[in-house]
Amino acid sequence: MIEILTPTELAHARGTGALVADILRTVRSRSTVGTSLLDIDRWAKDLIVEAEAQSCYVDYAPSFGRGPFGHYICTAVNDAVLHGLPHDYQLADGDLLTLDLAVSRNGIAADSAISFIVGDSAPAESVAMIEATERALHAGIAAAGPGGHVGDISHAIGSVLDEAGYPINTEFGGHGIGSTMHQDPHVSNTGRPGRGCPLRPGLLLALEPWVMADTAELVTDADGWTLRSATGCRTAHSEHTIAITEDGAEILTLPSAG
Repeated sequence: MIEILTPTELAHARGTGALVADILRTVRSRSTVGTSLLDIDRWAKDLIVEAEAQSCYVDYAPSFGRGPFGHYICTAVNDAVLHGLPHDYQLADGDLLTLDLAVSRNGIAADSAISFIVGDSAPAESVAMIEATERALHAGIAAAGPGGHVGDISHAIGSVLDEAGYPINTEFGGHGIGSTMHQDPHVSNTGRPGRGCPLRPGLLLALEPWVMADTAELVTDADGWTLRSATGCRTAHSEHTIAITEDGAEILTLPSAG
């Protein structure tokens, strides 16, 4: 299903997007050396409930997972990159942490992810990988606009990741979003321009470039959810929800002022 949002629904999407970004900003500020991933999950739950919103994850049970997910935020550390199931692990100095959050409020969902280094140690290779996903994300956003195609976005993302030297996995990527978290179209992290679904005003997309340092192969943890690099290398993931507008693309998952 591909949804085209009305102006009223788009206004709700802006509110949900800001909420997601604000929660990620708050949780990131609290995620220090010694923090448990279960504490992060509890903070996310409290902030979602306080905002009278709904988690898109807690009851999430797709065919590829061992569902329901049962938690409120994805917490992926070091070689974990997607669907990181929170567990009793305390963050260490230099850990590369990815937080991925999807929330629904007023009937519209938004989805965003950030990767960052915990503590004072910042391995140069990890920083470079995070920055590459952020550049790819912004390249994808710049390529999004009415009259274009999903392939334009995929090509822009993939060009940045390829130039940075990272293998690209095409099993998981970005997606449409709206009244539900995961919708068509699929937005691969590499592709050919001019191909795929046309971009129309009112279409919401979650763009999420992610990479693993030296492989494109994923393995699944025994928990049935957490996806890791097959070689044990580090990973990074950046994501924004955007709206296609008459003028281009609007980033919805930016923190509110203050």
